[in-house]
Amino acid sequence: MSALTVLAPPGGEFRAPTPDELFNLGPIAGIAWLTKPVLLAILSSILVIGFCWAAFASPKLVPRGVQNVAEYGYMFVRDQVARPFLGKDADRWMGLLVSVFFLVLVWNVMGVIPFIQFPVASHIAFPAVLAISIYVLKVYLGVKHQGGIGYFKNMMFPPGLPKAIYLLLAPIEFLSNMIIAPFTHAVRLFANMFAGHMLLAFFSMVGFWFLFEKLTLPGSAVGLVGVVMTIILTGFEMFIQFLQAFLFAMLAAMYIGGALHAEH
Repeated sequence: MSALTVLAPPGGEFRAPTPDELFNLGPIAGIAWLTKPVLLAILSSILVIGFCWAAFASPKLVPRGVQNVAEYGYMFVRDQVARPFLGKDADRWMGLLVSVFFLVLVWNVMGVIPFIQFPVASHIAFPAVLAISIYVLKVYLGVKHQGGIGYFKNMMFPPGLPKAIYLLLAPIEFLSNMIIAPFTHAVRLFANMFAGHMLLAFFSMVGFWFLFEKLTLPGSAVGLVGVVMTIILTGFEMFIQFLQAFLFAMLAAMYIGGALHAEH
């Protein structure tokens, strides 16, 4: 029996939310494919497109309002994501990287918006599709710019090493680049959003249950802890949401840069 169950009043028992309750959401309006995560993903895309359109459709020489905010975001992605990994090719790929950064950021921020409170990336399908898209692009660019044989040779047999080392290194490099890299690209984002949503849901439910649903004198202290922890974790989660959007875009830039230019 848990401590939270002991503190609950007679006839009431606190039950922590389960992953199935939080993430297995039914269809909307009887449409099988239209669930809350899908609806929020569509809304996120519309918001990002609308934001970029409002900012850059008719840009002003002196940016103001939405354009000013968008340009700060653009410069952040350019200076911190694109240029360190793409160098002179950075400007060519800014459209993709800015879109990826803002889309993932909006996906994540959905988790702390009142009445929405669901991070799209906490469903593995969405970061997986985005990561696979980057992966396919990486392989295509690698074959195009380095040649089919050259791409895999440069990947698996970096120059300057003893030949015996390649017996061990070549399969590790192939596994790392072709399987582990896209897998971790998606799972890193998914796992952080999944865990963050679980923690926020747990502490917010503790606060609501012990302060409003089943108020008792000993339980009120626990409820207060739940509210305080929810506030603290919300601030921390917002930082993680931004950080994960940055890391996802940064890894996309790194993969594209590695495909465009062989590592020596």
